[in-house]
Amino acid sequence: MKFVVINACSDLGLDVDGSSKGPLLINKKFKNKDVITIDKINIKKSKRKTDFKKNLKYVNIFNETLYNNILKSVNEKFFVTIGGDHSISIASALGSQKINKNLGIIWIDAHLDYNTFETTITGNLHGFPLAALNGICPNLTTFYDGKYFNPKNTVVIGYRANEPNKEKELNNIKKMGVTVFTSDDIKKYGIEHILNKAINIASFKSNGIHVSFDLDVIDPFIAPGVSIPEKNGIDLDTTIKLVNILKKNIDKIKSFDLMEFNPDNDIDNKTLNIALEILKKITK
Repeated sequence: MKFVVINACSDLGLDVDGSSKGPLLINKKFKNKDVITIDKINIKKSKRKTDFKKNLKYVNIFNETLYNNILKSVNEKFFVTIGGDHSISIASALGSQKINKNLGIIWIDAHLDYNTFETTITGNLHGFPLAALNGICPNLTTFYDGKYFNPKNTVVIGYRANEPNKEKELNNIKKMGVTVFTSDDIKKYGIEHILNKAINIASFKSNGIHVSFDLDVIDPFIAPGVSIPEKNGIDLDTTIKLVNILKKNIDKIKSFDLMEFNPDNDIDNKTLNIALEILKKITK
C-alpha cells in the first residue's frame, strides 16, 4: 500500500525527556522513502510542578506546523505519524479529520488523555489530546477551523492508569459520551471482541477512522521504552492480535499514530522492535 510517514520529533508535551528521539530511530530501521520530518523548537522546556500549562505556546507551534504539513503533503494518502509524545496526535488526527471529513477515532492507550486545564494536576499537555480532539480544549487547537471528532465515535482501549485525578478525567469522559474499554475488559472479553466493538462504534455513520496507538498500552515488562509506564498492560500476543485486526479493517482506517516511544527508557531494543513490528504489519 502507498503511505506517507511523518516523523513528529517532539517531547514538549511532558516533563520527561527522550520521546523526541523516537521517530528518527524507528524510521532509521523502518526505511520508508516517503518521509516528512518535523522537529521541535530548540527550547529549554518547562518542567516546573507549578506550571499547569507546560510549554503550551511551543506545543501549539509544533502542532500547527505538523498540521499544515499534513494538509500540504498527504492529500488522501494513508499516513502514519510516529511520535514523540501524545500531544502530537492533536495535529495528526485533526489533519486527517480535515482531509477525510467526519472520522471516528480509536485511542489505544493506558491513559485517558482527557484532561483539561481545569482538571490537570501536572500541566503535562500529553494528557490533554483526546479532550482537545473532542473540542473541549480550544487553547490546544487554535490552528484548526474544522469539525472536531464526535465523542459518540470516540473509543479508548486499554485504559488502566491509577492517577490521582482519574475521577475528574472519567467525569469528563462520561459527560461527553466517550466509550472506554479498560485493560481488564480486554483480559475478560478478549481483544477481538473489544476491538471489533470499537471499530463499529468509531465507524458508525463516519467516513473512516483515525487510530492512535500509544506504546504504553503494552505492559512495561514487555515494552519498557515509554515515558509513563503503567503496570497491568496487554501482552505481546494481544498486541499482535490487535494490530492484525486493525490490518483486516485497513479499508476503514485513514491514518495511524504510533506514539510515546522513548529510547532513553528502552532495554535491549525491546520496545523499538515491537514498534517496528507494528508498523510493518499496518503498512504491508
